[in-house]
Amino acid sequence: MELKDRLALVTGGAQGIGLAISEDLASRGAHVVVADINEDGAKQSAQALRDKGWQASPVRLNVADAEEVQKVFEGVAKEHKPLDILVNNAGITRDGLLIRMKEEDWDRVISINLKGCFLCGQQASKQMIKQRRGSIVNIASIVGVMGNAGQANYSASKAGLIGLTKTMARELAGRSVTVNAVAPGFIDTEMTRVLDEKVREKLIEQIPLGRLGLPRDIADCVAFLVSDRASYITGQVININGGMLM
Repeated sequence: MELKDRLALVTGGAQGIGLAISEDLASRGAHVVVADINEDGAKQSAQALRDKGWQASPVRLNVADAEEVQKVFEGVAKEHKPLDILVNNAGITRDGLLIRMKEEDWDRVISINLKGCFLCGQQASKQMIKQRRGSIVNIASIVGVMGNAGQANYSASKAGLIGLTKTMARELAGRSVTVNAVAPGFIDTEMTRVLDEKVREKLIEQIPLGRLGLPRDIADCVAFLVSDRASYITGQVININGGMLM
């Protein structure tokens, strides 16, 4: 129970990697606020955590809406206490080749994946600075480091998130707030399960460990980064990709 009495908020926490992170943090004693734009999904996931004897609360959150973000973060602090942990996990894809990509698809991905992390990080920072402690983990991506054809918007958002992470780390270090990024490779989630089997096989051929990652591979790393064991780690990008990028 190394995270006992810690309050954590996970964006996009109702499914996939976000749910795995929520489960892991809750299992270690944290009270997890499952924040998701899908309010019903957030309620169901939070209830599933409570059914296991863990502490969890649901909240609807559109990370791209500045007013809603401020309201939710202030509400969480008022109902519980200031945040100890923020995991910026919410993200979407709108894939397409550069020359055909619609402007609205570019704007939407940047708004949620990058602006959303800025807005949530800003609100969490205000709370953490006052208590002179806290941990923020931003979920980036392997494609934010190496790029990927057909994902100009997604790659740009995740590369921008890495730069944001390092700047936040420098600004908040003086108040003992750590900020790190985790960059997953290809993870076995609903997003990758819709891929054609031949495409999946070609992906796996590029991974030295010979398999797609699992959501818990990401959750384990996040749990370490927000724990006291990682108190001297900040401004880092942890790549979890089975060796696909070295």
